[in-house]
Amino acid sequence: MTTRDDLRARLKAAIAAPGHPSSDYDLNPDVVLPAGRRLRAAAVLVPVALEERGARLYLTKRSSRLKHHPGQVAFPGGKVDEGDANATAAALREAHEEIGLRPENVEVLGTLPSHETVTSFQMTPILGLLRDGFEPVPEPGEVQEVFSVPLDLVVTPSRFSVERRRWRGNWRRYYTVPHGPYYIWGATARILRALADRMSG
Repeated sequence: MTTRDDLRARLKAAIAAPGHPSSDYDLNPDVVLPAGRRLRAAAVLVPVALEERGARLYLTKRSSRLKHHPGQVAFPGGKVDEGDANATAAALREAHEEIGLRPENVEVLGTLPSHETVTSFQMTPILGLLRDGFEPVPEPGEVQEVFSVPLDLVVTPSRFSVERRRWRGNWRRYYTVPHGPYYIWGATARILRALADRMSG
């Protein structure tokens, strides 16, 4: 049976494993990025909990009323504001605002490689292990639903597939790792695939 110490050790080993930044363009090598592009800093929390049913990863389904990425599955997070001390502070603040996760309930284990999005954000994933039980409180203006998936589902590379769709007139390929009614894809799936590669190595 997995203990909290076992899970912490696995996650810390993944953080320490070799890796490099990723982007929404990884599976689309023909894309030419503009020189001198300016990226805005963002941070997301990758919250893992050890529950009676095993290790779980919490995600959100964004509100369908949002202007950007409506209805998509995402990590809690957002832009790094001027008042944030760093990316970790931003991720914890956003998680508290979006899903009611108190910062003191998160043991921050470290950061994963940054991820560049097609919307010009340089996103830093913060890996955290929850200390106690957690009852999500979705912020109705931003979050339609908070749900969890088995951690093993999203840290097993063979569970991922590559799909494609038309975006701005061109085909764009991306990772996906669906679970039940939840379609996990795009930047969220790419960050999880990077974590999966580190945990399976």
